[in-house]
Amino acid sequence: MTTVGFCGKWFISTCDKKLVAVHTKQNREPFVFDCSTADKRPKNTKNDNNSDDGASEEMGSDRVLAFTVSPSGNLVALTDDTKRLVLFHCEPSWQCISIRWVARRCTTLVFSQAEDELLVADKSGDVYSFSVVEPQRDGELKMGHLSMLLSITMSPDDKYIITADRDEKIRVSHFKCPYNIQSFCLGHQQFVSALLIPSAQSHCLLSGSGDGTVKLWEYESGLRLQSWDLKELEETPSSNDDKEKRPTVCRITSSPDGCHIAVQCERVSTVQFFTLDLVGKEKLVPHSQLSLPHCPLDMTFDSENRLWVLMESYDAPLQIFSHRQGSWECDHESPELHTVTEAFRPHWETLEASTRTNNRFEHLYKTSFDNVTVYLQKKQQRLEDQQLKRTMTQKTNNNKKAKKDTSRTVNQ
Repeated sequence: MTTVGFCGKWFISTCDKKLVAVHTKQNREPFVFDCSTADKRPKNTKNDNNSDDGASEEMGSDRVLAFTVSPSGNLVALTDDTKRLVLFHCEPSWQCISIRWVARRCTTLVFSQAEDELLVADKSGDVYSFSVVEPQRDGELKMGHLSMLLSITMSPDDKYIITADRDEKIRVSHFKCPYNIQSFCLGHQQFVSALLIPSAQSHCLLSGSGDGTVKLWEYESGLRLQSWDLKELEETPSSNDDKEKRPTVCRITSSPDGCHIAVQCERVSTVQFFTLDLVGKEKLVPHSQLSLPHCPLDMTFDSENRLWVLMESYDAPLQIFSHRQGSWECDHESPELHTVTEAFRPHWETLEASTRTNNRFEHLYKTSFDNVTVYLQKKQQRLEDQQLKRTMTQKTNNNKKAKKDTSRTVNQ
């Protein structure tokens, strides 16, 4: 999975097995971490024999599954499909602090606001807590769902863990005692794939789903404040083939100043922008759309509120957009763009190869079966067959009776 983000002034991207970091302001050597050359799991390390359906760590391809940046921008963590959990310190220079091992392949991770814990969610629905202060200590099971976890975030005061799963649920749990559930945010019709607490409103939560909607919540009470169907916001009408398809929300991100919220959908070449109306009751207001020449792979805001977009393009995979006079304009001549582009050029082949994948959410959609309709159809067919059989039998009996009557008349 190809993702991008910022750690201070470092632009970070994951391409297949690598994490690449480039400083956007200073002429510093790019940092590259290759999971395929990282430490292997020691033979005496405990492993869950039942994890991953019996698959062992040797079956992993070292592909990066997710990464996250701490609130201060000083720490970075990544996890790969060989079950590594790698912790980095990036200032004053990049350094790998520890490599630990998780029980199952992870889907998402987040630092606590205090940056003393790293929470890791896996595909079986469990959340483990790994100490940042003691970087060699094993993880501890924090909480669990009965379904695959797809997104996790923390409230700004570290009071709540907010988790989203494949079964359309958003759970708000107390961080210190996760068995104590504060609320559920229910209303999505498909898996919940993205969560974000806007920087401007710390008591609100934004969620995106495979049902093609973005919803605004007051998460402590579980109250839904608003819902937007992204299909209805399209500026150009969909073709007949796409009318039934719902865009899958794969990323929701907010600018540091809280003025802009960007929503990205899987395999859709536009970015939808919203604003939060802070006058009176909070409302999510559609602002504008940014049309891109290619489908975006991922996007992120920098500290200057500019949007960096990574796209499926070998010639120009990365572009920067700034908000000027009510619209988003591309900064083709940005020196930071030139610096990052040149540093990433040796890794473009890896980037291009990593984009040749199917929709990563496609297997998460649930197919519903209408057994009642099938039953009623079969029942109706059975009744019609019985009625036809009765009609044929009655007709046969009438013919036999008519023949007997004719025979009697002739004999007389």
